[in-house]
Amino acid sequence: MHRTIKLTIAYEGSEYVGWQRQPNGRSIQGQLEDSFRRIEGAPVTIIGAGRTDAGVHALGQVASTQITHAIEVADLVRALNAMLPTDIRVLEAIEMPNTFNARKSVVSKVYRYRVITGPFVSPFERRYAWHIEKPLDCLAMRDGGEAFLGEHDFAGFQAAGSEVKTSVRRISRLDVNEVDLDRTAGGGRLMTIEVEGNGFLRHMVRTIVGTLVEVGTQQRVPADVAQVLALRNRAKAGPTAPAEGLFLVRVNY
Repeated sequence: MHRTIKLTIAYEGSEYVGWQRQPNGRSIQGQLEDSFRRIEGAPVTIIGAGRTDAGVHALGQVASTQITHAIEVADLVRALNAMLPTDIRVLEAIEMPNTFNARKSVVSKVYRYRVITGPFVSPFERRYAWHIEKPLDCLAMRDGGEAFLGEHDFAGFQAAGSEVKTSVRRISRLDVNEVDLDRTAGGGRLMTIEVEGNGFLRHMVRTIVGTLVEVGTQQRVPADVAQVLALRNRAKAGPTAPAEGLFLVRVNY
């Protein structure tokens, strides 16, 4: 009898080609499937809520799979963490109805992007934030970010060559906040851009961030964001922010 298992997973994505199994390197999905195979004694397919890119991290990625093994879920967590690399941790395993699918059952996802401004970045932060020397205008970025709220066609904010049925997505929340960092963290300021939506295109969050950073450095005015969104042209939006600053925070069901 098949059992459907929901996993909550955290990972440090610096050393991986991304979530999805690929022939050219180590992936998060591949590491999980290899570990499950040792428990199940047969190939197991892991379905992720989202396919994070190379270098992107997760605080709360969700995945689902089906197994026949009778192992208790608490023992499953311990067994997986004993086999997985230390930069991937299974935080929780829950048995779910067989109708549950980590990707298809999603209501919303929350992503957080971290930017550190100042003359340098701490070596302990270099893998987890985009370093920009110039200060950013947080208020202007908040104003510009309001244009993304609601349902829009984000064709101009996806990676070139993306193949999707529709590029329409709904953003329910976009928060821009900034705090001072103490000297032990390298000084400067930490800005977080947190976005919640019903789905995200490839590079969508990173392009939103790149566009807002142009607002924050006065290369654009806040009103430009709505115009860029309406153009649906990737060349008119800002740069794709580096992968290392992006975290998948939470998946809601």
